[in-house]
Amino acid sequence: MNVYKNPPKEQWVGILKRPTATYQDIEPVVSDVFEQVKAHGDHAIAQYTEKFDAVLLSDFKVSAAEIAAAKAQLAPELQLAIIQAKEQITAFHQAQITPKVSVENIKGVHCWQEKRPIEKVGIYIPGGSAPLFSTILMLAIPAQIAGCKEIVLCTPPNKSGAIHPAILFTAALCGLTKLYKIGGIQAIAAMTFGTQQVPKVYKIFGPGNQFVTVAKQWATRYDVAIDMPAGPSELLVMADQTAKASYIASDLLSQAEHGTDSQVIFVTTYPPLIEAVTLELEKQCALLPRQDIASKALENSKMILLETKEAAVTLINQYAPEHYILCVSEEAFYLDHLTAAGSVFIGNYSPESAGDYASGTNHTLPTNGYARQYSGVNLDAFLNSISFQKLSAQGLQALGTSIELMAAAEGLDAHKNAVTIRLNDLRDGK
Repeated sequence: MNVYKNPPKEQWVGILKRPTATYQDIEPVVSDVFEQVKAHGDHAIAQYTEKFDAVLLSDFKVSAAEIAAAKAQLAPELQLAIIQAKEQITAFHQAQITPKVSVENIKGVHCWQEKRPIEKVGIYIPGGSAPLFSTILMLAIPAQIAGCKEIVLCTPPNKSGAIHPAILFTAALCGLTKLYKIGGIQAIAAMTFGTQQVPKVYKIFGPGNQFVTVAKQWATRYDVAIDMPAGPSELLVMADQTAKASYIASDLLSQAEHGTDSQVIFVTTYPPLIEAVTLELEKQCALLPRQDIASKALENSKMILLETKEAAVTLINQYAPEHYILCVSEEAFYLDHLTAAGSVFIGNYSPESAGDYASGTNHTLPTNGYARQYSGVNLDAFLNSISFQKLSAQGLQALGTSIELMAAAEGLDAHKNAVTIRLNDLRDGK
């Protein structure tokens, strides 16, 4: 990791720069796949699945027999772990249910807001070297709680045309039945347009590589919403003398092993931690099966020593991390001054891994600084908030003049007339 000791503020932008890849070379590929899927449906899906996943399939839907077989292949201990995680995630997202908001500030002017589920949603689950079955829990559970009528899941097959058993077990546990062996750009295109086998959806959720990231953004051109802009995974750890170097290093590596384009940042006001964490990183990384990936990610990563907590919190807000671990004696100061982060982990016994799997919070979070304006996935991501109003004659009479004056001032006479004609009828007793 690159080390910076008390860098001046004018250098922070450069120091905190993400290793974001350019997508210009990818967009023509994405555009072509989308056009082919739009025009040729499942035939195009089969061609791209053979090209990108090295397997020829004509039937993409996962069968009930495959789901049953997956359960038999999965260790009972892992099944119980997934079930416990499901219980935690369900409890946290059920707690996010809010009641109808209703106001009648003026008698006869009744306004209220209700939330209704998005009817059709799509979930994309990567299935490469790290099949992210935990993400099914994070997306299917709130979709089910919200009441989405149709939930479609796409995930890439292996070269034998099979899906990782943990993905199938978790999907079945969450009550999903529409599972498809489709990956990459073609999966996002299939859910965008709909094909003979794959239903069209209104919003797409889920992580993926740079091709999936661009494909999701491309889908928005065709009136399909996405959960959020996403990029490589990232983590920032803020620690002082109360933290343990071994814990810090383990957390940094847990995020670095996601991919070579991941980034981790370590910020401290306690100088001895720089060397201690460096030594722990070397020791722990050497033991990781994915050490090549983690080592490459650490090349994009930074250690930053700052003199004061005020400087530290300013830098943290400027970075707006996806994951933020806080191990300091003055927790309240850092939390009170926090303005932007995807998910926060507080104290020595709150590793980021807890949120990734089983504490209950959602791990689908904004990256690349988008935590300044986007929230992570939550129950509301699967709901539309609809406002309602009902005015009685008395209510319209109470507000009518104000509406007429405002409409006239904006030069919108038809708006004014829609009120005036009703008020005249009321005055005339009609």
